[in-house]
Amino acid sequence: MSHNNKNVNGASNHFFQPSRRLPTPGKATILAMGKALPPQLVPQDCLVEGYMRDTNCKDLRIKEKLERLCKTTTVKTRYTVMSKEILEKYPELATEGTPTINQRLEIANPAVVEMAKEASLACIKEWGRSVDEITHIVYVSSSEIRLPGGDLHLSTELGLRSDVGRVMLYFLGCYGGVTGLRVAKDIAENNPGSRVLLTTSETTILGFRPPNNARPYDLVGAALFGDGAAAVIIGTEPTVGTESPFIELNFAMQQFLPGTKNVIDGRLTDEGINFKLGRDLPEKIQDNIEEFCKKLIAKNDELKGSNYNDLFWAVHPGGPAILDRLEKTMKLQNEKLNCSRKALMDFGNVSSNTIFYVIENMRKEMKNKKDGGEEWGLALAFGPGITFEGILLRSL
Repeated sequence: MSHNNKNVNGASNHFFQPSRRLPTPGKATILAMGKALPPQLVPQDCLVEGYMRDTNCKDLRIKEKLERLCKTTTVKTRYTVMSKEILEKYPELATEGTPTINQRLEIANPAVVEMAKEASLACIKEWGRSVDEITHIVYVSSSEIRLPGGDLHLSTELGLRSDVGRVMLYFLGCYGGVTGLRVAKDIAENNPGSRVLLTTSETTILGFRPPNNARPYDLVGAALFGDGAAAVIIGTEPTVGTESPFIELNFAMQQFLPGTKNVIDGRLTDEGINFKLGRDLPEKIQDNIEEFCKKLIAKNDELKGSNYNDLFWAVHPGGPAILDRLEKTMKLQNEKLNCSRKALMDFGNVSSNTIFYVIENMRKEMKNKKDGGEEWGLALAFGPGITFEGILLRSL
């Protein structure tokens, strides 16, 4: 990745780069990260045979189409809550037309909280402070339905204090992780001294079903999506010597594209969630992404006139076509989306979680660079609406 050799005064500095940049006073920073994955690892080259067997599907045309899709997704491995034991206990999940929403929620509700708990504990361990110091929790999921929601269940499981401020973000889909960052940023910056635990957790249980020629988009989900959880802790004014901020959330923005609400269509039914993805989704994103990025970049005077390749890019990998079109439209160098492509390859599209897997890859990449890499970058995600969610990031 390319980068600007400028010090804080804007002067060129080719001889010295500080090992850490100071956070901007009052701006939210990511202080720690954690993730969790279910135990079932599914290699992509084993998926087709397993899926056809588990859904009792004998249609060779469907099998051939799924094989083609699996090759184009670029996914190599995924993790899933679904298991042989679950299908043995709930065989109706593999029966077309059977009302199974109650069974799916029996599986999904505890599973997403368990993954969220594991990711949160890993994050809190890296943070190094007590759970009593967490003042707010933001919980993101499109995979559970109940009252009270997972925010309360997770708070109880973690032993958070009873007056913790809770926010539950339901059914945002793939942009939910970046929305969670925006909400957590606002909380942290408007409540001095606060520490916000943001957790995302997703499973494909609600959408698992036998393939049907009348629903070709079901196969896209089978070939692309995975399960998992992620967590970050966010706060301003990091404690020197105790906390280690590595990303500053400098400015956040959301925008929807009028007239596109049916391009990504999800409906809750007696059989679970039915999704429909329009073929023009990558094109809609491509046609509007540069204008959106320009608005984000314009929020910082220091970045006026910047080349897109002077930035780092943390992009939610909704699928390879979206990444390819964004790369082409923004004229990005090949390596700019490597962290996104690796997250897609290792985990598939894990909905709201995936942006954090991308950021984790980016943190590792920046640590391996002598000068820490680019100072400024963008986090981007896209989902139902069509909704664009973006954050101008600053690497510390």
